[in-house]
Amino acid sequence: MASSSVNLEDVPSESLMSELLHRMKCATKPEKRLILIGPPGSGKGTQSPMIKDEYCLCHLSTGDILRAAVAAKTPLGIKVKEAMDTGELISDDLAVSIINEAMKKPSCQKGFILDGFPRTVGQAQKLDEMLEKQGAKIDKVLDFAIDDAILEERITARWIHPASGRTYHTKFAPPKVPGVDDVTGEPLIQRKDDTAAVLKSRLETFHKQTEPVIDYYSKKGIVAKLHAEKSPKEVTDEVKKVLS
Repeated sequence: MASSSVNLEDVPSESLMSELLHRMKCATKPEKRLILIGPPGSGKGTQSPMIKDEYCLCHLSTGDILRAAVAAKTPLGIKVKEAMDTGELISDDLAVSIINEAMKKPSCQKGFILDGFPRTVGQAQKLDEMLEKQGAKIDKVLDFAIDDAILEERITARWIHPASGRTYHTKFAPPKVPGVDDVTGEPLIQRKDDTAAVLKSRLETFHKQTEPVIDYYSKKGIVAKLHAEKSPKEVTDEVKKVLS
């Protein structure tokens, strides 16, 4: 066993029991391989923790996976770093290889949620080829469909407490004092990406590159269109209905 392994005697009984109950619950769950597609601000980040816990899946965010591979200096991670350092785009083959590596984690035993990938039809085809070799396939694509105008209202009014990650919205979830975190009283910031100009360019990229991915999977009959403009709870109910 690795020297960094946890001594189970030091783990509180409550933690052990809850982990054991969680694993027993997960053992009965069917496997699911999901893709979440939607423009920035469509609510993918809000729904993915619920989906992950409810269906015992691992959450594979391509940005996080690529950063982790680079940090771990894996052979693939070194290739990614080389591409990043020279300002090149990471090839579809390399991105799919990194995802393939990440899917081998024990937490992905029951399946995964892919978020931020595939962004293009080429990537979707490479992903399908890789899964096919393993006798697997994507089971469902959740399309977080929402009007651009609603997104602008959602995103440009978003403020964040950097230390905790707490998020506020000037219209839907305002802080008690404008510009200040409720808990610490520290100032809130707006992400550089959360401006109308940045959003416009990100949406253009999304419509041009990623919407064809939805068409690609629609032809396979596995896309579920969600009404992402609804409240988080209503979207959660839709997701559960689609995945039941």
